Amino acid sequence: MGFTRTAILMAGLTALFLGIGFMLGGEGGMLIALAFAAATNLFAYWNSDKMVLRMYGAREATRESQPWLFDIVARMAERASLPMPRVYIIETDQPNAFATGRNPENAAVAVTTGLMRVLSPEEVAGVLAHELAHVKSRDTLIMTVTATVAGAVSMLANFALFFGNNRNNPLGIVGTILVMVLAPMAAMLVQMAISRSREYEADRVGAEICGRPLWLASALRKIEQAAQVIDNNPAESNPATAHMFIINPLHAHAVDGLFTTHPKTAERIRRLEEMAGQKLAAAAGPWG
Repeated sequence: MGFTRTAILMAGLTALFLGIGFMLGGEGGMLIALAFAAATNLFAYWNSDKMVLRMYGAREATRESQPWLFDIVARMAERASLPMPRVYIIETDQPNAFATGRNPENAAVAVTTGLMRVLSPEEVAGVLAHELAHVKSRDTLIMTVTATVAGAVSMLANFALFFGNNRNNPLGIVGTILVMVLAPMAAMLVQMAISRSREYEADRVGAEICGRPLWLASALRKIEQAAQVIDNNPAESNPATAHMFIINPLHAHAVDGLFTTHPKTAERIRRLEEMAGQKLAAAAGPWG
């Protein structure tokens, strides 16, 4: 996703800020929301990646501390013609991973200790190739900014109770309650629309980067199975970041499945297996 799509997303979320501000406090509320939106967008562009990594307690890895992981990242980055990203590790039993950073020169990939323990080196390579596909497509900026701004929308909506009796509030208490419920849902819908198409494309490009679509397919299958039974507590506390992971990390609460930000894993695996079949057919040639 390039600059234009990023700008459109940020403009849309800014408009949501303004709408919430107007509904809660009239024109004055809209101006306050505009200032809040401008500050949030500016902060998100420069700092959202650091904030998300801090949110998950990620620690930076080095070649000395994790040589095999570092070597896989370096090899996949070279195949993708990308600068070497920073590598982070998150202490959680749930196998998962995400990428962040405003551009390839400032990118980072984060993997969980569960992923390093459960997956084979080949499957880890498939996952990291997928994450580097996000970096290559510059998805990471829009992913991280969306997480930050969606969280801010939810926070602003929670302020609605304080403005429910504001005489400038054109909606009254009923409208205020609706804002509290609908605004976070609107932000989640934006995340859903972005994430679904983005994941399919990153699967395709990632499979091309690592050269083995079935490595990624096998990794997705294992991560999906584990994520359904192993909690990721930081993700549960910060659901606005769920769309950043390769597989939806949420499952502990009943509402987690209401607005899933990822396409069906079975369909993702099917597409990757189809890619692998096409590669085999091409390699066999006309004499099969």
